Amino acid sequence: MTGTENESPTGAQGGVQDAAPTAATATAPNSAPAAPHTANWNLDSLAARGIDPNAAYDSLVEQTAAAIHAAGFTHALIGLSGGIDSSLTATIAVDALGADCVHGALMPSPYSSRGSLLDANQLATNLNISTHTLPITPVFNAFRATLAPVFRDAPPDVTEENLQARIRGTLLMALSNKFDWFVLATGNLSEAAMGYATLYGDMVGSFAPLAPLLKAWVYELAHVRNIRAAAAGHTPPIPPAALTKEPSAELSAGQTDRDALGGYEHLDPVLYRHLFCAADADALIAAGFDADYVTTTLNRYRSMQFKRDLACPGAIL
Repeated sequence: MTGTENESPTGAQGGVQDAAPTAATATAPNSAPAAPHTANWNLDSLAARGIDPNAAYDSLVEQTAAAIHAAGFTHALIGLSGGIDSSLTATIAVDALGADCVHGALMPSPYSSRGSLLDANQLATNLNISTHTLPITPVFNAFRATLAPVFRDAPPDVTEENLQARIRGTLLMALSNKFDWFVLATGNLSEAAMGYATLYGDMVGSFAPLAPLLKAWVYELAHVRNIRAAAAGHTPPIPPAALTKEPSAELSAGQTDRDALGGYEHLDPVLYRHLFCAADADALIAAGFDADYVTTTLNRYRSMQFKRDLACPGAIL
């Protein structure tokens, strides 16, 4: 049995936020650690929370396989950016379905770095999955030309960034329709909480394996999976660069996630205490978190509920 995803709900893959009247970009305190991807960020790891990381990983694999098969699909498609989220999602998909049933789409834009393309291709090689490279620059330029008479001299902003994400979402769904491939969303809990994704763009997909994971836990499980591979004498699937480079949606020149979120090393501890420990603003401030940052972050979390309401189903822990 095969299915179609014409009207599947939405999920995520490294985009930027759509504008919302009450959303605000968080400003981090000045004491930011330099390497968010290597710090423990002062929040409990999955292991410290009493959750076996290996068992958590296996649960994500099982839930992903179940979601795909329940929908009548046998193959999965992931947009590969070369970043940690899409890398871990693709690895989960391979463990769920087998390499022959997983496909990756590389969709470079004018702002995609050579390193990201190399990392995405290295991941595909390590996982032994097929890939299709679909440059979006011609489509992006056509959209801009069509909109030029209306936009006139308006300077580029988040609009152009979201256009790229929406082009990629359209291409993923076209591949899904043509070949009966189930699109997996790649967003994580930190991004969803802050609305750091594009509606009808990188939020396309019908299941999000990383939905219950804060960014720190994405890195934790990626390390766990690589360690498991090495212990078995296999090549670790996730390239080292994906584990160490600064996260970026690469939708504008020099863009990083830190620019929009203030750094995951600040965001995740606040989200962890708010979402998992029921700490309100007063409790967070009393615990020593910067008052302005807490207020801005929690306000943005509340204002992004409309996006979370439109997100696709995801795994749970």
